[in-house]
Amino acid sequence: MTAKKSKLLAKTESGPDNPYLLLTPGPLSTSPSVRAAMLRDWCTWDDDYNQLVQSIRRRLVSLAAAKPDGYTSVLIQGSGTFCVEAVISSAVPKDGKLLVLTNGAYGDRIAKIANVHGIPMARMAFGEMEPVNPDSLAEKLEQDTAITHVAVVHCETTTGMLNPLEQMAHAVKRFNKILIVDAMSSFGGIPLDAAELGADFLVSSANKCIQGVPGFGFVIAKTASLEACKGQARSLSLDLYDQWETMEKQGGKWRFTSPTHTVRAFYQALVELEQEGGVGARNKRYADNQRLLVEGMEGLGFSCLLPARWQSPIITSFRYPDHPEFRFETFYERLKQAGFVIYPGKISQAETFRIGNIGEVYAEDIDRLVQAVKASMYWR
Repeated sequence: MTAKKSKLLAKTESGPDNPYLLLTPGPLSTSPSVRAAMLRDWCTWDDDYNQLVQSIRRRLVSLAAAKPDGYTSVLIQGSGTFCVEAVISSAVPKDGKLLVLTNGAYGDRIAKIANVHGIPMARMAFGEMEPVNPDSLAEKLEQDTAITHVAVVHCETTTGMLNPLEQMAHAVKRFNKILIVDAMSSFGGIPLDAAELGADFLVSSANKCIQGVPGFGFVIAKTASLEACKGQARSLSLDLYDQWETMEKQGGKWRFTSPTHTVRAFYQALVELEQEGGVGARNKRYADNQRLLVEGMEGLGFSCLLPARWQSPIITSFRYPDHPEFRFETFYERLKQAGFVIYPGKISQAETFRIGNIGEVYAEDIDRLVQAVKASMYWR
């Protein structure tokens, strides 16, 4: 081994330090052990790897429901949106009709997916700064009996809004409709029970509250609802039923090349979630992060976009300071130099920026962030 190669290998094994903390809704800052899990190569046909996939699938179902009988899970390559599209394009039959509830960019994206696939659709828009109204939902379902499926976003990270999932689910199931829950940025970080909700499909991603890295997403579904998708897919690679059937019959095998390194990192992230104390403990850490963040930012003169009663512990939107010299790009770069990366705003009704509270982030990190924000307020 040459001296140059030996030096490179040593650097790889120790792992590079991250130059900043990601305070975004995913990808997010991960633990060193999650990143280290990606240092081994895996064969997609190997039984050890496929057993790892099967273990992940079982763990996901157990996380999703206290009584998981009747539920299953399937992993899909790509970002979380790939999984959302797989569900929408596979679950709604040709004679079905989808109702999409929107109050941000991710509800709008579901509607766009339906339009691209030519799926009959109704849409209820509640504005970017209001939660979904379950009473209005119930009225819509009573009026439009052609609706067969309803898609809702639990945590709308456009603003940080936490929609009333339990009440929405109750309305949907009262009318015996198929319920599709986009729990992209909430699953694993906010307690929920898919069985109690009656959710037919629940979608999330590896790089959110489980604290893995990007590369795949997953769908947790009622087995009967997933079996009903057979032959309905409008896409080959996003055929939800076919992907699930292959994993079931071939013991964890994916139809097409799987993101092996990401899968191994996700397994490690699931272990670390259990070690932390489960979803309840992680939710408490996120909520504490969010509370400390708001207290610190408000102490510096910033104001939150949403009232506290609608705010999730996932990500928080702050209004721009009312000062002619404030420029988000300048503020962003100063914080980045100080070791923190935040998110721009995403709504049309107000000028905002966003700060995530999830990932490998703790109270001391929030304290350091608030001090960095104070030092970066060049406009004062």
